[in-house]
Amino acid sequence: MIFREHPFRIGLALLLAGAVTACGSGAGNPAPSPVEGLATLTVGAGEAGPGRSWDGVVEAVRQATLSAQTSGRVAEVRHDVNDRVAAGAVLVRLSAVEQQAGVAAARAQLRAAEATLVEVEGNFGRYVDLYQRHYVSKAQLDQMRATRDAAQAARDAARAQVANTGQQSAYTTIRAPYAGIVSSRDVEPGESVGVGRQLMTLFSPDALRVEVSVPQSVAMQIRARPLARITFEDGRSVDARDVTVFPSADSATHAVTVRVQLPALDPIPHPGGTAKVLFPAVEETVYPRIPAATLVRRGEVTAVYVLAGGRLSLRQLRLGEESGGEVDVIAGLKPGEVIARDPVAAVQALVAARKGAG
Repeated sequence: MIFREHPFRIGLALLLAGAVTACGSGAGNPAPSPVEGLATLTVGAGEAGPGRSWDGVVEAVRQATLSAQTSGRVAEVRHDVNDRVAAGAVLVRLSAVEQQAGVAAARAQLRAAEATLVEVEGNFGRYVDLYQRHYVSKAQLDQMRATRDAAQAARDAARAQVANTGQQSAYTTIRAPYAGIVSSRDVEPGESVGVGRQLMTLFSPDALRVEVSVPQSVAMQIRARPLARITFEDGRSVDARDVTVFPSADSATHAVTVRVQLPALDPIPHPGGTAKVLFPAVEETVYPRIPAATLVRRGEVTAVYVLAGGRLSLRQLRLGEESGGEVDVIAGLKPGEVIARDPVAAVQALVAARKGAG
């Protein structure tokens, strides 16, 4: 049978061990000797930065998902992912056999309707002349007028059918709605597609933005001073072209969305990527920072050895962001306290101190 230690038990054991080492004599156990010769460092106060930052996602202001508006087989795919295309450039062609046959049939129906209308209009003209000479009745003339109107309606319906089938044929050629970059290609030549099938996605690199969610407590500060600096994953940093704070907060998260417009960039950041947006109007919360190598990690518990009055104790911490080999301490340490640089050496020092007390 395999037994697994629960994180709560591990954390409790660590804290009890720290308490034992920090306490004096009790229950007949002599107090450990002061710890000597241990490499330590003094926790310093964090330095305030130029503002506070949040993570956001790069979005394209203009992004089009091109889908099939008629059924057919993919005959040609002219562009692939990362290709730059001009406005109106052909991206995908579908087979147009059925559509062209429909156009031909519609045109034939139009010619037949036009011929019928010519014949009926001629008969109506003769009926008008006969009515004026009192050879036909008013009812006969009205009947012929209705026949002429029906022929005109049939001609108009045939014209509409020609336009409809012509549009269906035009749908077999998919063109770029504007100049942009192909971000996804979803079909291959030879595939059969139906109406609504996604074919390709295109976005314009000339208009990009980053959207971030910030606490509503800082939204007013950003609105009063709408400045931002964006840092991308590749290390580039640029100033925002424009900053817009949404007027309302999300009802579920109570966060406010801030939209940051990007200037023209080369190379461009692709939509969907992350970026860090710093707002100078918001004061950064300053936390003490310590090297990550000083931490003791056991399951869900993170702690550090603190040296006070010559005695070592293990103290649990609540950590924040980690970067550059250092980590923010949100709770558990104050500036000016002394901690062990090496947790392994701290354990060895504790053992030596206990032996010295014995």
